[in-house]
Amino acid sequence: MENTPAALTVQHLNKFYGHHQTLFDVNFQCQPGHIIGLVGANGAGKTTIMRSILSLARHQGQISIGPDPVAFNHHAALNRVGALIESPGLYPYLTGREHLKLFVKDDAQATTSIATLINQLHMENFIDERAQKYSLGMKQKLGIAIAFLNQPQLIILDEPLNGLDPQATHDLRALILKQSAAGTTFLISSHILGELQRLADDLIVIDHGSVVKETTMAELLAQSQHRVQLTTNDDDLAVTILQAANYHVSMGDGLLVDITDQQSVEKIMQLLGDQQLLIQDIRHLDDDLEASILKIIAQPEAQHA
Repeated sequence: MENTPAALTVQHLNKFYGHHQTLFDVNFQCQPGHIIGLVGANGAGKTTIMRSILSLARHQGQISIGPDPVAFNHHAALNRVGALIESPGLYPYLTGREHLKLFVKDDAQATTSIATLINQLHMENFIDERAQKYSLGMKQKLGIAIAFLNQPQLIILDEPLNGLDPQATHDLRALILKQSAAGTTFLISSHILGELQRLADDLIVIDHGSVVKETTMAELLAQSQHRVQLTTNDDDLAVTILQAANYHVSMGDGLLVDITDQQSVEKIMQLLGDQQLLIQDIRHLDDDLEASILKIIAQPEAQHA
């Protein structure tokens, strides 16, 4: 069986503004049907990468959508891509429905496609109002609907959760997961890392215009620091016992104890129980995505080793 080409391939991407370089030899791939998070601090280069993929910015390097190359003056493959970059560009005197009719490509399926998206994103209450009356959240929903409109193979979303309330965030998450399961690939940049943690299969971490880590969400979280927070009937004695057994222990709201494969929770309980100490409370505290990303960005040299 032939290997399926990546949905998106970025090779040796460099970007200059005059003599100022902002992207440095960026390389990554997005596999079909995967949700890929593009993460990094503000100004790291995430939007510039997305704009380069969409041929909205001149760049050096090679970009392919599936097997087809994309360049600033050669971008037919972008017909298979939907995108929301920064704020959606809307026509103030057109209604939301008129925007969708304007951008839909398949006239035969236009009515069904538009009605489905309006329902999925719960836009019924404002879709026939002019865009000039829209709130930030309404504009964002319409921009997202336009990105999804033509059943693209690849959807690129830059901060898609801006302006969305919890219900709209839930609706978008459900839509992304549904489309991903059907084979659509997503490249998503979001500063709301907790939500991205619930969505992404893969992660690309950008810092100062370079890729410092390319991994899966599962692998990154598996490498995160594992700790337990516990309280006993004699915390001072518990510290002495655990430190003598080479556990790393710090005092906070109770005791914070680092956990490794060799230094397990079961061993902690056995050590303390052997000394007749009573464990009054114990909780697992694992690093979330934000903590893991901050550690990567804090030590970028280690990621290149």
